[in-house]
Amino acid sequence: MKLPSVQPRTPAKGKLLLSEPMLQDPNFRRTVVLLCEHSPDGSFGLIINKPIPITLDEVMPGQSLPEIPLFLGGPVQPDTLHILHKLGEAIAGSVEVTPGVWWGGDFEEIRQMLTLGVADGADCRFFIGYSGWAEGQLQDEMNQGGWLVADNRPGYSFTEDPDHLWRQILRDMGGDYSILSNFPENPKMN
Repeated sequence: MKLPSVQPRTPAKGKLLLSEPMLQDPNFRRTVVLLCEHSPDGSFGLIINKPIPITLDEVMPGQSLPEIPLFLGGPVQPDTLHILHKLGEAIAGSVEVTPGVWWGGDFEEIRQMLTLGVADGADCRFFIGYSGWAEGQLQDEMNQGGWLVADNRPGYSFTEDPDHLWRQILRDMGGDYSILSNFPENPKMN
């Protein structure tokens, strides 16, 4: 089956990568990745639509942390914890990825804000692992038809409905992208 033609877009910090509908890699099937860094040297991102059945307090026992659900950030270094938040410059060392969305920062400050109730799960998303590409790797994958690039809209990064985010973004992009949003997960079952 020939997919509709779509206009290629360029990856950049703050943009979203959407896996192509036929991508079968179990790590990235129907994923939305927020690019936190993108340069000629490589790219770093977090999958923002794959919640996992583990909470922050479970991975950091004894820290008096709230029960905030975790997300799978990607297959690279699954023993690391990453954060996206809306707390901005209130957190030292944070990097603004896109307006209203910040990455990283001083974890102790974040922990204190969570413990004191100044911030909560609506302000923060925690991720186990990350998605990374070496120099030229992401462009190679895009050339092979593995990824689409989308603009990040307010609400995408902290959506309350991550399971439907991939389809929603494609619909919001309109045109031929909307057609892709209805592509069956298993084309043989169509």
